[in-house]
Amino acid sequence: MEEKNNLLINTSPAIPRLLRIQDKTKANIRYTLISPYASAHIFWDKENSEMVYGIEEPILDEKEKEILEKIEAGMKEIINLNVVVEKSQDSLINYIDKTARMLIDEIGLDISENTYKKVFYYLFRDFIGLNKIEPLMRDYFIEDIECNGINTPVYIIHRLYRSLKTNLRFNSIDELASFVEKLAQRASRYISYASPILDGTLPDGSRVNATYTTDITSKGPTFTIRKFTKIPWTPTQLIASNTLSPEMMAYFWMLIQYKSNILITGGTASGKTTLLNAISFFIPPESRVVSIEDTRELNLLRENWLPSVARTAIGLGKFGEIDLYSLLKNSFRQNPDYVIVGEVRGQEAYVLFQGMASGHASISTLHADSVDTVIKRLETPPIELSPTLLNILDAVAVMSHVVANKQETRRLREVTEIVNVSPDGEAITNTPFSWNPAEDKFYFKKSSKTFEKISERYGISNEKIMYDFSRRVRLLYELTKRKIFDAHMVQKIINDFYKNPDGLLQSMGIQ
Repeated sequence: MEEKNNLLINTSPAIPRLLRIQDKTKANIRYTLISPYASAHIFWDKENSEMVYGIEEPILDEKEKEILEKIEAGMKEIINLNVVVEKSQDSLINYIDKTARMLIDEIGLDISENTYKKVFYYLFRDFIGLNKIEPLMRDYFIEDIECNGINTPVYIIHRLYRSLKTNLRFNSIDELASFVEKLAQRASRYISYASPILDGTLPDGSRVNATYTTDITSKGPTFTIRKFTKIPWTPTQLIASNTLSPEMMAYFWMLIQYKSNILITGGTASGKTTLLNAISFFIPPESRVVSIEDTRELNLLRENWLPSVARTAIGLGKFGEIDLYSLLKNSFRQNPDYVIVGEVRGQEAYVLFQGMASGHASISTLHADSVDTVIKRLETPPIELSPTLLNILDAVAVMSHVVANKQETRRLREVTEIVNVSPDGEAITNTPFSWNPAEDKFYFKKSSKTFEKISERYGISNEKIMYDFSRRVRLLYELTKRKIFDAHMVQKIINDFYKNPDGLLQSMGIQ
């Protein structure tokens, strides 16, 4: 085979601009995932009357399949990706390419360059990537990948089109078990019959949960991957998608600037972490931030940031475990201006609220669908906080996964301020912002107890606070109107506002 070094694999093609579909029966969308080999095809399946997600990859004939099997079998014997000192994707591709060509010469296979390119894609996918699901991992629009066992389709959660069935499935226990083992190895975790549950983080930051045996899940091994977004959603993107209003976002900006304590609540996949990432853009550029998470999901575009991630135990003796409680206790010794906790579930909540009480501004998330549920969760085991500690909270944001305009989406359902919580758990609250599902509109009643707190703490008049608030609303509205969504640009504009608000607003023509 004539050697040519033209294996151009682009795993980060341009992100297409997709539009929401009003009539699903007319869906027919294609976009590239791994150029030029793999694409996504979203279309209406007439036979089953549903919208589906198809992965389109190079088609191999029987001879090409045999060639691929021979090369893969040989490479499994000799390949060692650890020998590649420079672990960039290009160096790994070159290593696979050289090894494959060497094997082809040794075996004496006679294949065309066109066939080799197709075969090489599958070698790249299976040795460097995550096998069948690699194209899904490369799709910017996919949030979750879900496999419920063998002989059943893999499902994905798409940012625009939500839950979709794919044309991907695992047909044998051995194949799926082997893949789950690979996930565990990539996550630097161990999974076996004795320890059949995996909870870890893949090298790209995506969260993976998997089971290994039919004793745990009757359809065989399973896995769920929550994709890690390398580029966080910006405040303007959330406003443009109508997740919340410019007034709501400006409200969070004011609270964060004046070191208020915010708790973001909601159900699974309601957008809690997305909102947490977005409002973190408003942390002043000179401030020191310490974040604590179970699995890495936060991505802050700032230098003065210390990210901490909990570590699970090794083996049956629970050796080496570093939990959220330990990390959070330690974080207050690191002189943070802001503490961000990915999610509170247990005893770490007590340390978090004690930290709030001692003057450390904190932002966190909690699984709960209302303020009443928040209070009950914090009062009862395993958290068991004294209800009066909740008085240190300034605002609770409730995110919801809803259907609006016949589309599944996310909305900030309400923002509730904690006025007072009595020792028996009775809460007096104020709700300055709420979402009306009938009209899909947000309402602001222009009465904020937290703004009154800020006025008292910092000696600023209510008029000045409302003036500063309105300027932020106008700026966010203008940025959204101009479609300024790039994360680095949005962060720069917010930082420039802190340094010279009048100059920035004047440069943008905002009075």
